Amino acid sequence: MMHLRKPTAITVAWLLLFQGLILSVNAKFNYKDALTKSIIFLEAQRSGKLPPKHRPAWRGDSALDDGKLVNMDLSGGYYDAGDNVKYGLPMAFTVTTLSWAAILYKSELTATGELQNVMDGIKWGTDYFLKASSRRNQLYVQVGDPVLDHQCWVRPEDMKTPRTVLKIDDHISGSEIAAETSAAMAAASIVFRGTDRVYARSLLNRAKRLFELAKAHKGTFDGECPFYCSYSGYNDELLWAATWLYKATRRKVYLSYIEEEAISANVAEFSWDLKYAGAQIVLSTLFFEGEKLLENYKNQAESFICSNLPDSPYNQIRTTPAGMIHLRDGANTQYVTGTAFLFSAYSDILAAHNQKVNCGGKQFDHTHLMGFAKKQVDYLLGNNPNGRSYMVGFGNNPPTQAHHRGASVPVSSANSQVSCPMSFVHWYNKDVPNANELTGAILGGPDRNDNFNDKRWASSMTEPCTYVNSQVVGVLAKLATKSIA
Repeated sequence: MMHLRKPTAITVAWLLLFQGLILSVNAKFNYKDALTKSIIFLEAQRSGKLPPKHRPAWRGDSALDDGKLVNMDLSGGYYDAGDNVKYGLPMAFTVTTLSWAAILYKSELTATGELQNVMDGIKWGTDYFLKASSRRNQLYVQVGDPVLDHQCWVRPEDMKTPRTVLKIDDHISGSEIAAETSAAMAAASIVFRGTDRVYARSLLNRAKRLFELAKAHKGTFDGECPFYCSYSGYNDELLWAATWLYKATRRKVYLSYIEEEAISANVAEFSWDLKYAGAQIVLSTLFFEGEKLLENYKNQAESFICSNLPDSPYNQIRTTPAGMIHLRDGANTQYVTGTAFLFSAYSDILAAHNQKVNCGGKQFDHTHLMGFAKKQVDYLLGNNPNGRSYMVGFGNNPPTQAHHRGASVPVSSANSQVSCPMSFVHWYNKDVPNANELTGAILGGPDRNDNFNDKRWASSMTEPCTYVNSQVVGVLAKLATKSIA
C-alpha cells in the first residue's frame, strides 16, 4: 500500500491559489440574478414608510418624522451607505445614474423583468426630492447629524440620534447639490414620460427651477463635509444638469449653455463628485446625431476612455495586478462600476455609428470597450485571484460582514434599548456574520493589491454605497440579455 505524504501549508496555499485561478479563467455568472440582487440592495437603503411588498423583510419603517424640526415632511429617500444619514449629493447621483440606466437599457431591463423595480427605485428618490424642493428657491440637502450618527451603531428603525436638517437657498449656496438634483429629476422625467406624463412634467419643472437656483447663487456647499465634500467644485454638475435638461426638453437655451457657457475638462474619473465624463458621453450621442458644435465633448469623452484603457498609450488609471480599476481606498468599487457603465454606454455609441476610439494611434472598437466593462464587472462577481464574489448573497464565498448598521444588528425590540457605546460592543466589534443578509450590496472591495478583509471594521473594504450599485444596473442588464465575449 502506497503512503501519501501529508501536504505542507505551502502546498495547500498553492493549491488554493491554483483553484482560485482556475475559477477566474472559467468564471460564468448569472447576470440576471446579480441584476435582481443589485436592485434589492437599493431597496434595503430606503428610508421612511416602506411599501407593502418591500423585499428585504428585515427592514422596517424608519425616520418617519424627518423634517419635523423645520415643519416639513422629509421622510423617504435613501440612506447612502452603512450609516443612517440622508445626504443629498450622493442620493441625487444615485437617482441620476439609475435613471440613465433605465433610459439606455430599457429593453434589456424589460426583458429581465426588472424595469418596474428600477422605476420604483427611481421614484423613491424623486418623490423625496419633490418634497425637499417644495419651497421655491430652497432645497433640503441633508437629514441627520453625521457626527452623532457615527457614534451609535443601531438600526435606522431604532435610532434616537438627532435628525437635524440642512438646506441651501438664496443665501446658502450649494450649486453642486442643486444641479445634481436637477440632473436627477430631469433624467427621471424621461423615464416616466411614457407612463405618467403628469409626474414627469412635475419632475422636469422642478429640475428647471433647481438649475436656475444653482446658476443664480454659485458656490460650493460645505455642510456635508467631511463626508461628501465636493472637491471638484460645481462646474461639472452645472454641465451635467444642463445636459440632462437638454436631453429632456431639447430646448435651445440648454444647448446654448452647454456650447457657450459651461466649463468642461479632460478627466479620468467618474464619481458622485466628478461628473464631466458622464456629461461628455451623453453629449457625444448628440454629436454623432448631428450637433457638430459638441465635438469637443466627444473628444473629451474619448480622452476618458483612453485614460482608463490599460492597453491605451494614454492610460492614467492604475489597476490591481488582476486588472481591477483602483483609484483610492474607500468605496473603490464605485469607480469600477462607474467606469464599466461609461464604457458600456460609449460602446453602444460606437456600435450605433460604426466608429472607433483613437488613442495615440491605437484604435479600439465597441467590442474592446465592452470587453473591458465586462472584465470589471466579472472581477466583482468572482473572477479575481481570491475566487470570491464582492456582492453580498451572490456567487462564490460572498462577504458576510458588510459594514452596515441595519444588516449587522438583529431585528429585536430589545435592541432599541441598548446605549450607543454598548451598541459597538454588541454588534460592531463581534467577528461574526451579519444577522441580516444585505442581499446584492457590492462592498467597497479589495485594495490595490487585490487583498480583501471581510471584517465589519474594515470599512474601506466592506461598506456598501447606493451609487456603487446604481452604476452597475445598466451593465448587468446588458450582460444578462446579450452575448458578450
